[in-house]
Amino acid sequence: QVQLVESGGGWVQPGGSLRLSCARSGSVWAYDVLGWYRQAPGKQREPVATMSSGGVPVYADSVKGRFTISRDNAKNTVTLQMNSLKPEDTAVYYCHSLRFGNQFWGQGTQVTVSS
Repeated sequence: QVQLVESGGGWVQPGGSLRLSCARSGSVWAYDVLGWYRQAPGKQREPVATMSSGGVPVYADSVKGRFTISRDNAKNTVTLQMNSLKPEDTAVYYCHSLRFGNQFWGQGTQVTVSS
């Protein structure tokens, strides 16, 4: 089992920045694919950014150029730096880990972007 705990959510004005962190524990593995997903009210959960064990990031079109995902395998963390935030980025953000088809999720952290 893998445990994922997110931190760093909160409220920010449009154009602001937030940094989300996810601490991994349990049966972690350096080759896990890590990522961030989000779910807005009334919408399905969607991928925001993922990163392979080799450090290759993949971003949703809606966040390209604004969000940056990074991982530190030594510290067992994955981070999402979010800049130029927009109201449509408001959602619960979830940390995600994938290994051979087995998925693990964090409990989620709320991000609210409003004036």
